[in-house]
Amino acid sequence: MSQTEVPLTTKKDWASDQEVRWCPGCGDYSILTAVQMLMPELGLRREKTVFISGIGCSSRFPYYMNTYGLHSIHGRALAMASGLAVSRPDLDVWVVTGDGDALSIGGNHLIHALRRNVNLTVLLFNNQIYGLTKGQYSPTSEEGKVTKSTPFGSVDHPFNPVALALGAEATFVARTHDLDRAHMMQTFRRAHDHLGAGFVEIYQNCNVFNDGAFDKITGREARAQMLIPLVHGQPVRFGADNELGVVVDAQGQARIVAVADVGEDAILVHDERRDDPGLAFLLSHLARGPSEPTPIGVFRAVERPHYGALLNHQVVAAAERQGPGNLADLLASGTTWQA
Repeated sequence: MSQTEVPLTTKKDWASDQEVRWCPGCGDYSILTAVQMLMPELGLRREKTVFISGIGCSSRFPYYMNTYGLHSIHGRALAMASGLAVSRPDLDVWVVTGDGDALSIGGNHLIHALRRNVNLTVLLFNNQIYGLTKGQYSPTSEEGKVTKSTPFGSVDHPFNPVALALGAEATFVARTHDLDRAHMMQTFRRAHDHLGAGFVEIYQNCNVFNDGAFDKITGREARAQMLIPLVHGQPVRFGADNELGVVVDAQGQARIVAVADVGEDAILVHDERRDDPGLAFLLSHLARGPSEPTPIGVFRAVERPHYGALLNHQVVAAAERQGPGNLADLLASGTTWQA
């Protein structure tokens, strides 16, 4: 086998020997399985693959992947992953984080990694609760949520992770959920293959501290009427018989209609490659929470130079222009003094 040829692997090759220690029935198991099943199909080398996480239930993920990994500190997964992705462009860098880890203490790092378009794949597990610390409200918890830290109900307005990513002008933004392995794998593949920052929000059930948070839209009997599939170039329609659709009205608002009432030509055609993120942003706000018909799939997928390529181009150009550097001269430049 040549050095450039990638060996064939199976799901078993990507699974570590560590005991998976999530609560029985947790949605994290389903996501882990989807990733481990996908990796052999991506044609990657395990020694060139890195999973980086912060703190939270989801952040145990690197232990369970037979790759390089780093279980970092709270909220700093994106900072560490950004540094690695830029300095080692030969590596395939994945970030596994949660709604608390990425959107609270880590929010600053998330938006800057996305706006810079760092070449990495972000999987954000959203269960609308702090699970590891035993059930406090999180940045995505709904208003009025009663938890151990909000005994009278949360008064915070929650983040919409997809809208947040679009607001940071991320070049790839998608949503999936933990009850549809095929959809997860398809979405993760697209995020990985995207050159630049790929962001995926995953609706993930915490069956201990927030069980059933997404049942109204992801339950098997509810999906046809409550999940709105986004397919590039196709009208945005849903329902058991595709009888419902999405239009943009005269006021520029996206709303749900019966196709029979407005005609097929009035239904919005999804364009994930539209450079202006405004339309994707409208779709991200179509539902006020996971109890109303909710878009799922790829909201935006556009091309833009990624941060590492631009930065490394500057380094090469500077070296060509100025010649090799001299460390001693650099250390003695500017204001120096002797004791």
